[in-house]
Amino acid sequence: MSPTDALPKTGVLSPAFRYSADKEAFGSERPPRLRGLTRSELRLVFLRPRTAAMLGFLAFVPVMLGVALRYFHDGGSSGGGGGGGSMDFVNQVTGNGLFLVFASLAAALPFFLPMTVGVVAGDSIAGEAHAGTLRYLLVAPAGRTRLLLVKFAGVLAFCLAATLTVAVSALVVGAALFPMGDVPLLTGDTISMGEASWRALLIALCVAASLVGLAAIGLFVSTLTTVPVAAMATTVGVVIVTAILTGIPQLSAIHPWLFTDGWMSFGDLLRSPIPTDEIIRNLGVQTAYTAIFGAAAWARMTERDITT
Repeated sequence: MSPTDALPKTGVLSPAFRYSADKEAFGSERPPRLRGLTRSELRLVFLRPRTAAMLGFLAFVPVMLGVALRYFHDGGSSGGGGGGGSMDFVNQVTGNGLFLVFASLAAALPFFLPMTVGVVAGDSIAGEAHAGTLRYLLVAPAGRTRLLLVKFAGVLAFCLAATLTVAVSALVVGAALFPMGDVPLLTGDTISMGEASWRALLIALCVAASLVGLAAIGLFVSTLTTVPVAAMATTVGVVIVTAILTGIPQLSAIHPWLFTDGWMSFGDLLRSPIPTDEIIRNLGVQTAYTAIFGAAAWARMTERDITT
């Protein structure tokens, strides 16, 4: 089979094709550099029409929320001091457009962001296997561990890009539809627009970090099948099942161990002083899930043949 047979159906060059083409042209067995593989993977992830469509949809979420609050809001309570849930942010949007960033992230985090991350993570390995390009990566001296790191880096890059897409879109829409100025915190204090902007960036990074555990789960699931749709559906299904478990009070004993339990902890960044316990606990849970499912994905890749 020639290297051109490794071209994915999307028309974007995969790392497997790049290695095969270089090997045929130069007769080299030199392993591809990690930086070059990562660049190829990022192009593979972000140049797909599917990725552009998902990011476009995420950018539209703040537009829908902003228009609804601007023209159909019933003028409910706008006081602070709530528990940091989505309604605490929504009630503040009409008074300050920057709160649309927080409200949009809170609205997208339970389902929309995990859904898109599940699609990318589930397709990471299974997509290569389905297209027939995975065998080139596995027989190349690049190494299976290196392959997993590159694939995981691609999914993490999408997590950050998806979160920033929501945040930037919400900032633009919020500035266009609502007044901007000093920002009241959930504890009743007021901070300047400059400090609030830094907190908004920290919140976006916190939300992106909250998706890391799911990215590791999706990467592991992707090593179990050669059918990308099955891996995507399973990863999204894990989010749905976990959300159901979180909503059952009788299972409160297991809630702290679920990777979704601390997702809304970013609301603590809008308090003064900032309580960090829940944020740190959430990051610890994401790290634990990443370690467990990352190790499981590595074991699957190194011990079993997934090219058939």
